[in-house]
Amino acid sequence: MNPNQMTNEDTITKQIFIECRPETLFAFFTDPDKLVRWMGRHVLLDPSIGGKYRIDINGSDIAMGEYKEIVPYERIVMTWGWEKSKLVPPGSSTVEFKLLPQDNGTMLQLTHYGLPASEVASHVQGWSHYMPRIQTVAQGGDPGVDPWSELAMH
Repeated sequence: MNPNQMTNEDTITKQIFIECRPETLFAFFTDPDKLVRWMGRHVLLDPSIGGKYRIDINGSDIAMGEYKEIVPYERIVMTWGWEKSKLVPPGSSTVEFKLLPQDNGTMLQLTHYGLPASEVASHVQGWSHYMPRIQTVAQGGDPGVDPWSELAMH
């Protein structure tokens, strides 16, 4: 098992090192023009406490929730769910992103908790897809159009 990916019943933990400053990386979670470069086709964000977000991945899979905690350049906590899902409805789980300064960059640590056990595997797959994309874009690269934006996942 990958040491960066510890999964128990309802929590996913992943981390990835990104060669950019936390200040640079932070904007990729709060600026819709930057977030859409690594996730989704259409993104609406209100990056304030209690502010809502909507990330349209492919026209049918739409992630929704609200910002719970925003500590500039350090961490973002948001509720997470899917618009039409009965198993993981909007706001039913929580995602925390921690931006930890390290060497010449930032260790991005993701913790996704509150998921039903049956949904953990698909969300591990999801974050395994999106973490390298945010790494590429935050380092100044172009990950290209999200291939998942062309197909329905569920």
